[in-house]
Amino acid sequence: MFGDMMGMMGKLKEAQKKVEETKERLHSVLIDEASSDNKLKVTITANRTLKSIVIDDALLDDKDMLEDYLILTLNKAIEKATQINETEIAAVAKEGMPNIPGMDMFK
Repeated sequence: MFGDMMGMMGKLKEAQKKVEETKERLHSVLIDEASSDNKLKVTITANRTLKSIVIDDALLDDKDMLEDYLILTLNKAIEKATQINETEIAAVAKEGMPNIPGMDMFK
């Protein structure tokens, strides 16, 4: 029984390490998102870190429109990044999880 617990702890540590490695790797996964007319482009990582924003000069004359564009485009990018992030993390977490009763929230 005790040996089982030790083995399980080892597996959990391994899973934790894999999750950390995945988070690290997601820093280099870039998501490009643009407004429908390409006047605004953003790039964020799968960890939801903003990398770049490119704004067309035409948007600089209209503050309200620019703000709307930023909100819409950033939200779309964040949504995509979140999906990638959660899918990747869930995959490694599930793979490394021993079958512990009550731990099936990762399935």
